[in-house]
Amino acid sequence: MALSQTELTRMALDLTSGLSNHDRFSRLLNTIRLSVQCDAAALLQFKGQLFTPLAIDGLSPDVLGRRFNLHEHPRLEAIARAGDIVRFPADSDLPDPYDGLIPNQGDNLTVHACIGLPLIADGALIGAITIDGFNPDQFTSFSDGQLRAISAIASASLNNALLIDKLEKQSLQSKWDDTQVSTTRAQAADTEIIGQSPVMLNLNQEIAVVAPTELNVLILGETGTGKELIASAIHQQSQRANQALVYLNCAALPESVAESELFGHVKGAFTGAISHRSGKFEMADKGSLFLDEIGELPLTLQSKLLRVLQYGDLQKIGDDRSLKVDVRIIAATNKNLKNEVLAGRFRADLYHRLSVFPLLAPPLREREQDITLLSGFFVERCRQQLGLQSLRLSPQSITMLNQYGWPGNVRELEHSIYRAAILARAQSSSNIALINPTHFEFAPQSQTALAQEIATPAFAVSGDLKQATEQFQTNYIRQTLLQHHNNWAATARALKIDSGNLHRLAKRLGLKPNNE
Repeated sequence: MALSQTELTRMALDLTSGLSNHDRFSRLLNTIRLSVQCDAAALLQFKGQLFTPLAIDGLSPDVLGRRFNLHEHPRLEAIARAGDIVRFPADSDLPDPYDGLIPNQGDNLTVHACIGLPLIADGALIGAITIDGFNPDQFTSFSDGQLRAISAIASASLNNALLIDKLEKQSLQSKWDDTQVSTTRAQAADTEIIGQSPVMLNLNQEIAVVAPTELNVLILGETGTGKELIASAIHQQSQRANQALVYLNCAALPESVAESELFGHVKGAFTGAISHRSGKFEMADKGSLFLDEIGELPLTLQSKLLRVLQYGDLQKIGDDRSLKVDVRIIAATNKNLKNEVLAGRFRADLYHRLSVFPLLAPPLREREQDITLLSGFFVERCRQQLGLQSLRLSPQSITMLNQYGWPGNVRELEHSIYRAAILARAQSSSNIALINPTHFEFAPQSQTALAQEIATPAFAVSGDLKQATEQFQTNYIRQTLLQHHNNWAATARALKIDSGNLHRLAKRLGLKPNNE
């Protein structure tokens, strides 16, 4: 079967359409799959010796979250080095990166048709398309010329998307600085925040807006939501990216040494001060200082921190001289600082100084679309660390992970997958392991208690009509939330209510804190 002019035209038209990158890549790959009648296909971006899936078709959904190291996957390495179409022999002994990741095909694609199309722009490799078919002779009817046409269109589509992203970032940058991005900054390692859910896309946009500025940033969110990763992303996208990002956990600081840690001391300033010491502010000069758990900082130090933010000068313990520093503060907390201010445990002036541009790290239970991606990302990391040829999640495991409420957020998901991977490897007699639901150990509410609560739909209400209505709404939402393992998105669907409206109603009814 040959590629029709209509199919090639459809792919070309998508280059100039007003689609988002995600939709453009998905449509491009879908058109390719229908055109060549393949059983599985993937569009990959190449950057930093890694292939990152941008769109997949016919593969396990967690593949989108995986990152394929060039040197660990011989087929991808062959595609990257070829510079032209690669037709792998049907009986090639090179392991396929998607072994075990094509539904209902077992752990190994022993004999199959496989083609790799390198995507090249301006002489550099920017990505690849992989095409797999279960019939060894599946692609013999397609000429190299036809496949090169697909490769050229896909290269243009990917390069176009990357160029738009680059121009958008330069546009945001130019609002704050007319100078070009430094070579050091451009070559800095990227901090990737995994997620395609609406709340994460919005967060990434807010990071892109605030990062090039000199504003202090306050990151709010529950424990385990990735606040440190957000701080790193802000720093790496800022004008200070070629300077230090210094980290300090305020919750781990004994009050007796906290001032020295922040501002430093001179020799002899106190018992045990046997030498001069630079504090975190001095170490972060011209760079960024990430103050994690800022809500735990003692009140006595909050006033001194405020002075540094206001005037840019500090005094080391035991030194009468002032030291000028130029530091951008990125702070994070899992506390409601507004409540802490009202309770007298946090200075109002410091809070207002820090919260010029607050960012909210959303809890994992509100990132339903991202759980599978994150799972794939962590599974691939585990595979590398455990030295396995293949490590995958069973479909039942993916379903279970998406239904769980994740009170510990991304950190809990990561640790759960690492533990499950170790158990799966221990039970495997080869270097191929499958993670099943039995390998996970969650601590949800007991099934007996859950069944009892779910089986009790009658609610006792009292008061006037308004009060009774609110009581019923509170109880009914709480029951539905329990049925869906504290997953707010799933609860909204079950109640047939817009997710945003549900969150607002839950806050009004006291089911959620107002700062979430």
